[in-house]
Amino acid sequence: MRKNLLLYLFIFSLLFTIFIYVNDKKILDARDAEIQKLKAEVERLELENESAAALNQNESYFSLMDNEDAMTYFENKGIEAKDVREAIENELMNQNKVNEDNSYVPFDGMEGDMHINKIKVLNHKWVVADFTDGTYWGEVFFTYFIDENGKPELIVEKSFIYPAAN
Repeated sequence: MRKNLLLYLFIFSLLFTIFIYVNDKKILDARDAEIQKLKAEVERLELENESAAALNQNESYFSLMDNEDAMTYFENKGIEAKDVREAIENELMNQNKVNEDNSYVPFDGMEGDMHINKIKVLNHKWVVADFTDGTYWGEVFFTYFIDENGKPELIVEKSFIYPAAN
């Protein structure tokens, strides 16, 4: 009887060991698969981050605040480039009035009032702005000068309006 009991204990412990091994192997395989999936996601996000950084670098290439020569131009005159950018943005945005077209937009609103939405100061001489009346939109290109009082004088050089989408 003792011999049978030891045989049953041995068989039971062998089966239990096989069960534990198979169960742990499944858990480890699942974790390995999850780790591989997360590594692939990390690689994808790193590539996306590098791509976004490159795009941001290209985007900021034409920007007053990233253009050393343009900033030096103003610093030589004793003016901060940041103040120039703010003055231009304030001048253009302050012309957005209720029930009135922005005076810097060379088109009359057809479906509402033309207002400037976005402004980009390209360098120490040029500005580009986006405008819309809610249905029609376009862009306008300015040259500018800063007078002795620090106020920008904006001159519309070119502009266009996109055709309405049907």
